[in-house]
Amino acid sequence: MAERLQKILSQLGVASRRQAEQWIQQGRVTINGRVAEIGQQADLKRDRIHLDGKRLRPKHRPEARYLLLHKPVGVVSTCRDPQRRRTVIDLVDPEFRPGLHPVGRLDTDSSGLLLLCNDGELTYQISHPRFHIEKTYRVWVEGHPPASVLEHWRSGVWLDDYQTLPAGVRILHDRAESTLLEVILHEGRNRQIRRVAEQLGHPVLRLTRVAIGPLRLGSLQPGEYRSLTAAEVYRLRQLAQGT
Repeated sequence: MAERLQKILSQLGVASRRQAEQWIQQGRVTINGRVAEIGQQADLKRDRIHLDGKRLRPKHRPEARYLLLHKPVGVVSTCRDPQRRRTVIDLVDPEFRPGLHPVGRLDTDSSGLLLLCNDGELTYQISHPRFHIEKTYRVWVEGHPPASVLEHWRSGVWLDDYQTLPAGVRILHDRAESTLLEVILHEGRNRQIRRVAEQLGHPVLRLTRVAIGPLRLGSLQPGEYRSLTAAEVYRLRQLAQGT
């Protein structure tokens, strides 16, 4: 059965749908000897699909892996970096790397929980905006945000041409010149927490993601990772299906 090419690549575990689209745009994928285009359909059983000159077949799908990583500050949330900075994939044992990619991102200056897997379909479903999977952060900000600022943040803040969704925001701890907040988001805009905090007059000093849906960072130290349990994978699939 013919399906979109980026979906086929994700099902084979060689890339997430987003990565697959990038590879197609870069001309790295061909169908029956011709350079593929975004949105093009193919049938893996009938068509000859090549990535970087290597033919892809159903048997190429690697063993499914789902890892929970504590991303350190300074590490980029990509598979490869043109500036040759250390990536999250570099933190994982080579035997686990085939097809592995980050699900979503944490900016370079942030740390905390990041899911890595080689299941392109699950990545696509979890990352889709319509599911609004809850993400929890511990955020140190400058100064002491008053109740009015916290309520503004909770209600949604205009950034450029859109308004952020309502967020959970509460104070966990105060210091002389800074405040630790718990921030719970249901969306994943680029550097959203940092941009909102800056706009509200309390720039972020340190940001750590501690949970994604049912997944918890726990006692993992920066740079450490573990495999998800079968129960955690099952719960993620339920979230991906909206159940």
